[in-house]
Amino acid sequence: MDNKLIATVDIGSHSCILLIAAFESSTPSTSSGTESPTETTDAKDAEPAEVSADQKVLVPKLQKVEVCRLGEDIYEHGAITEKRIKELEAIMTKFRMDLHALGANLKAAVMTEAMRNAENPDEVIAAVEKTLWMKPRIISGEEEGKLTYRSVKEWHGEGIVTIDIGGGSTELSNGDTTFSIPVGALKMFKAMGPIPGPEYKKFVKETFKEVSFKGMTKKPVYLIGGTGTALAMVYLNKQQFDYKAIEGLELSISDLDAVTTKISNLSKELRAMLPGLENGRHEVIICGLFWLKSLLEKLRVETFKISTAGLRFGLLYEEDTTSLRTK
Repeated sequence: MDNKLIATVDIGSHSCILLIAAFESSTPSTSSGTESPTETTDAKDAEPAEVSADQKVLVPKLQKVEVCRLGEDIYEHGAITEKRIKELEAIMTKFRMDLHALGANLKAAVMTEAMRNAENPDEVIAAVEKTLWMKPRIISGEEEGKLTYRSVKEWHGEGIVTIDIGGGSTELSNGDTTFSIPVGALKMFKAMGPIPGPEYKKFVKETFKEVSFKGMTKKPVYLIGGTGTALAMVYLNKQQFDYKAIEGLELSISDLDAVTTKISNLSKELRAMLPGLENGRHEVIICGLFWLKSLLEKLRVETFKISTAGLRFGLLYEEDTTSLRTK
């Protein structure tokens, strides 16, 4: 396979993410990039363990994150508003310009929980297709979870459980079983505010009534998504995204409690100044951390690791049939 640039677009409930990457046979000599509130450029140059010469490595070249908050419209209106569609069109136009500037081949564009529930999906799909020049597809929560698991498995191996906490839903997978829970950080924020109160205990009890974690308990857990990245950056006090420091970072529930308390004790203005909490994530992060702790308790683990992989990587593995690892 030629080392051509390929790309995916993930349109979520809180953020839209563009990934431009390449499958490569060896590690290129590159420098780490920087992260701004809207753009991450990181050439991940740490060598994965036990990569043989015949294995391909997925190397990210550019990652851009733009906040879209489609889930907010779903919560308030049941449909994506015209204003939000215009904002989404502007984001997709930026992504298309990046794709063309780098000569990348867009392989897939997908939409997740917000669009699974939108009353006007055709209107939004048409707007994205017009500006991105590719028709996006709405994927199920199960497919989302399977693709996320695949992306982490390629780096960290099997026998794990992945948790992907998004804005509108959470996907868990152990490779054999995958399911989606319609709970996310943005959805919780809209229902409970920035810091969940006494109602949270009842909310969790009701949510878990129909959820079975059979086959997932007491296994190594990897947290995926913006909640995990933000948690790691606050914990490490990293002002800029640092792949080497974040990928595989192990935290305990005690560490999670300490970060949650630290963030909760700050005003919203100071909270927004913490690393990784730009672009509205300071509003939803505490809800995401509360929810994470509840999930970890149900999984019966005391520690967990953070991975920077995710759906956008899993979509590219669909294009390749050889043995691959995320890098």
